[in-house]
Amino acid sequence: MRSAAASLFLLLLLVVHSETWEPHKDHSSNDDPIRQIQQKPQFPIRPPTPPATTPAPTTPAEVEEVEEDEEDEFLGPHECLEEKFTRESCGLVFCPPWARCIDGHCFCKPPYLCPVENVTTVCGRDHRTYRSYCQAMALTCRTGRPAMSHFGSNCEASYPKFESSIDSNTGLVQVFIPNTTEGSYNREKLLVCRKIWNMAAANVACKDKGFPLGAASAGFEFYNSLQTDGGPEPLPESCVSIRCQGYENSLAECVIYNKVRIGNRKVATVTCYKAPPAPQTECGFTCANTKCVTLNQTCDGVDDCGDRSDEMCCKKCRNNSFRCKTGVCVHKEALRDGQMDCLDGEDESPKHVEHKPVDNTQLRNTEYESPKRETTASRKYLESRLYCGIPNATTVDDVDVEERVMGSRVKRVVGGVPANPTQIQWQVALEENRKIDCGGAYIGGCWVLTAAHCVRPNPTAFRVKFSLWRKTRAQDTTDIVPVADIHIHPKYNASSYENDIALVQLQKLPFQKEKCFIDNPAISAVCVPWTTHLFQPNHTCSISGWGRTAEGRAAQVLLWANVSLINDCQRYYKDRFKPGMMCAGDLDGSVDSCQGDSGGPLVCEDEMGISYLWGIVSWGERCGQPGFPGVYTQVAHFFEWIRLHTGWPAVTRFNS
Repeated sequence: MRSAAASLFLLLLLVVHSETWEPHKDHSSNDDPIRQIQQKPQFPIRPPTPPATTPAPTTPAEVEEVEEDEEDEFLGPHECLEEKFTRESCGLVFCPPWARCIDGHCFCKPPYLCPVENVTTVCGRDHRTYRSYCQAMALTCRTGRPAMSHFGSNCEASYPKFESSIDSNTGLVQVFIPNTTEGSYNREKLLVCRKIWNMAAANVACKDKGFPLGAASAGFEFYNSLQTDGGPEPLPESCVSIRCQGYENSLAECVIYNKVRIGNRKVATVTCYKAPPAPQTECGFTCANTKCVTLNQTCDGVDDCGDRSDEMCCKKCRNNSFRCKTGVCVHKEALRDGQMDCLDGEDESPKHVEHKPVDNTQLRNTEYESPKRETTASRKYLESRLYCGIPNATTVDDVDVEERVMGSRVKRVVGGVPANPTQIQWQVALEENRKIDCGGAYIGGCWVLTAAHCVRPNPTAFRVKFSLWRKTRAQDTTDIVPVADIHIHPKYNASSYENDIALVQLQKLPFQKEKCFIDNPAISAVCVPWTTHLFQPNHTCSISGWGRTAEGRAAQVLLWANVSLINDCQRYYKDRFKPGMMCAGDLDGSVDSCQGDSGGPLVCEDEMGISYLWGIVSWGERCGQPGFPGVYTQVAHFFEWIRLHTGWPAVTRFNS
């Protein structure tokens, strides 16, 4: 059987085709210029992903340990644990503002790339003044040494700096916080309150004192019992609460707030982790950094390992912490706190009505600037640099679409229904020599994504039509833009449809550096996903295009329908299914892709209502028959190739 270039269409009325269908556009002949693509220069080599700190299990004890982890009620699955994911694995979690996601790993940014708007100056341990918390953290990220002392601008050597200490006998944690009041040159000595002290903060305290694996335990002691032990100096009578995420290198980088009189409260202590001289034969969970923690410390929303590897692969979460769809557990206080922690934004979804939003700008009774507020502000700024994934609602036509077609015949397409004339604002039609055979998706700037089998390296033959509803007739909002260049993936294989993806670069307007068409409220960009973990199997997405109807005719108006993401597509297509491909539709054949919409978008929406271009219509077999779902190019798989051509600002909303 021959595979074919697919175009979208879903079945409300299943029409079973006994024959296979061929690509509507076939550039696979020997004399076709697309076969010469291997002569084009390769795109730059991506930075390699650093190797995992701990190798895959090799000894019988290590194998037995992983098998026990797999059977744990909370921890798993085994395949995920083998990957040794950490907080720097940006396929599952966000990078902080001072790092950037490249090939699934967070890499440090140069400090000058940090935002400069609405930031607070920071004094460094080196007596320098840094423009922002992000800038100081970027320096720490690159050097591995804590740079931050405190928020403020009095940073000369004569001014006191932040310090912390751990008593060698009791493990008592003390902090020395500079008094930033004008005219003051002292610092205040304080203990740490028990209230929110946990392993994440304890790890930070120990790492700052030269223990790379952090803490062995986070403890508490009654203040009065410590007082009776005596000592060279009286203990402070006040304590502060300290909340750390775990990525910090010093308690100075954590949120410090709510100074109170201690009375007879408990205060924080810590025991720092010393690696055993020989590998442990019994360990509940071995972190990616080789640290050993108990199983009960995994999947609880707290970074016990110090690299967050204990929270990255979870079937469910302990202690009322929240599980993201990617399998990452986050602390319950992350729900609706103003900062997205789950890739799809589920932790910030309004459906969590039982959790009141947290005001990060003014924590209760705080006397100190909040690093979390600074981080949230930096992320919001970076995310706002690219507006994508949200159509302009004022232009969406709500007219009853049944009045716009001849009778009800168009409803008998392969599962699709008519879109409103300006509903799908990232959908484009790719016209070659005045004929439309393929679709595409607008991703912002002067860029359109489509299937490689839809184009040839001949830009003058193509035009891109935006905001087109009727296939053969422009409407008032339609824009027609010539093509400047076509970038076909250098490893595209026309016979197998491997790497079936291409970037269409639009011609710029005269005397315009960045614009390719006049601002049009009926045109919006769809976001480009940077990770293949963003949406999970069975997620409902949508497809759109002008493909074949149930009667075998090409649709005359833009159609759309919902499909489900399908897991493990190899079982349907065997070795024809290659890396970078994905399946969607319904296995009963009621929703499927068909000929006529190759290159068109498969779009998924996250919990915050942001739409991502998850797939590109590529190929399929036996259109509309059970057991043969449509095959799509998985866009996230090619993110690095896309951004190398378009640049960062054009495609990244998060992890930028």
